[in-house]
Amino acid sequence: MKSDALINKLSEIHPKGFDLSLGRISLLLEKLGNPQDKLPPVIHVAGTNGKGSTLAFTRAILEAQGYKVHVHTSPHLVNWHERYRLAGTLVSDDVLADAIQRVADANDDEPITVFELLSAVMFVLFSEHEADFALVEVGLGGRFDATNVIPKPIVCAIAPVALDHQAYLGDTISKIAYEKAGIIKQGVPVAIAIQQDEARETIEEVARKNNSPMQIAGQDFDSYRDSTGFIFQDEDGLLDLPLPKLSGQHQMANAALAIATIRLGGIEVSPEAFAQGMLNVTWPGRLEKLPNGKITKQLSSHCDIWIDGGHNPSAGEAIATELLRQNIGSDRKTLLICGMINTKEPYGYFKPFEALDAEVFTIPVAMSEAGMSPEDLSQVAIKAGLETQSFACLKDAITEAANRLNKENDMRILFCGSLYMVGEVLALNETPPK
Repeated sequence: MKSDALINKLSEIHPKGFDLSLGRISLLLEKLGNPQDKLPPVIHVAGTNGKGSTLAFTRAILEAQGYKVHVHTSPHLVNWHERYRLAGTLVSDDVLADAIQRVADANDDEPITVFELLSAVMFVLFSEHEADFALVEVGLGGRFDATNVIPKPIVCAIAPVALDHQAYLGDTISKIAYEKAGIIKQGVPVAIAIQQDEARETIEEVARKNNSPMQIAGQDFDSYRDSTGFIFQDEDGLLDLPLPKLSGQHQMANAALAIATIRLGGIEVSPEAFAQGMLNVTWPGRLEKLPNGKITKQLSSHCDIWIDGGHNPSAGEAIATELLRQNIGSDRKTLLICGMINTKEPYGYFKPFEALDAEVFTIPVAMSEAGMSPEDLSQVAIKAGLETQSFACLKDAITEAANRLNKENDMRILFCGSLYMVGEVLALNETPPK
């Protein structure tokens, strides 16, 4: 694809990592005519866990109402196109390649990160294509994230904050929450998910300083499961909704944050569209069944095969809790096929799976230069109380898993630990997101 070749070329010229600042992208956007000032009404979402799912629910609800919606997410799983959805459709290769080339030409080889260039591409695309709303996910942090040049969103949301990217965002929950809350603009309302106390207090303080109206989960809105689905409740009343199509108890909280964000933003949506959004929502690579493809054929049509790109302790706890819930009444063995990058905390991720009597096959993360070695990752899994084997590549781990399934028919397999690794799984399975 032309766009892939262009991005690979840019990756050779510019650093792939993070260098948090708004100066470089602001200068570039000025050369491009400040497209960030010409977007449809923006919903801006930050957080550690759940921000992508919150955007997915928001998109599904708004589209169920008939709105056209642009969506920016990162990272992608298989193809760069996944980061840019224009009025409901992933951007075409020709349109993306043209935007990348124009951004690169405007930058003229000045020092900048690849994420900043790709954020500028998002602003160019979203400004040049019509839509009713633009949903923008923060890449890292918030205050100095390249997406935070948006002058005034109609509403912001802060998904749950947890320890992650400490080298960039700080070593305490409060410091990280302060960076996430940096997307809150003067007078712009903000919906706040259930948070640890120190995170919530920090976000509230930033919102108050900006005179931003707040809706706080557990105080101003709430959600709970009932016999047929789940209930969302705020000062405007109850919504009786079907259970979200996305798996996991935590997805009800993400759905609730999306609903609160839409209502706080003053967007007109019917109860029927809220309900339909729960059934239409898709978010690839987040605790979902692996679609039928090359890997599922090799393993077993009788085996549950899941994928999830969560990679920090909070994500591990949420995934393990859901799998434990599914295990009620059975003693099904869980096999994790896991690869992680070296900026994560694998012990905290693995520890909740001890309750599942899980085994771990560790593999390298082929799509990242920062991957932990399978041997090092195995040592951490052992310390967390899990049986483990290390493998040289994903294909070898799958082959051994297939051998196990010939002996143990009642087994669940979870590919996990990194979005990069999940992307490799989807590519090998020949089922990229659409």
